[in-house]
Amino acid sequence: MSLTAGPRSSRESTFDVPGGYGWISFASLILILLGCFHAFQGLAALFNDQSFVVSDARLWVPADYTIWGWVHLIGGIIVVFAGAALFTGRLWARTVGVVAAFASAMVSIGFLPAYPVCAAIMIAMDIIVIWAITVHGAEMKEA
Repeated sequence: MSLTAGPRSSRESTFDVPGGYGWISFASLILILLGCFHAFQGLAALFNDQSFVVSDARLWVPADYTIWGWVHLIGGIIVVFAGAALFTGRLWARTVGVVAAFASAMVSIGFLPAYPVCAAIMIAMDIIVIWAITVHGAEMKEA
């Protein structure tokens, strides 16, 4: 795919960008955003466990909110770094990105009773990220 910048002239500049570059950039930014959301949820659970509207007895994976807070905080930091590393296009970054998005979705499933809309949106975005990385990941190496 060839993108042309500006009007056609003798000083025309053409950039060759693979078709999947936009999807991988999107996946990288969404991973960073999801990681920030997880980290903020973790901090909320650590600093004010009364902010959650569901008792820990009704969670699908019963655990103390302090434990969930640490899981969200550490997982969020890992997901942010995975998203940043995905811009490199390396195989290890793509692998970490898929694993981090999968783990993010699994952690969000455990929080569905507490925040159903937020958790469902995060799961949907994780699925889109996994699709983008697995389908278009190799094209990032060419850019």
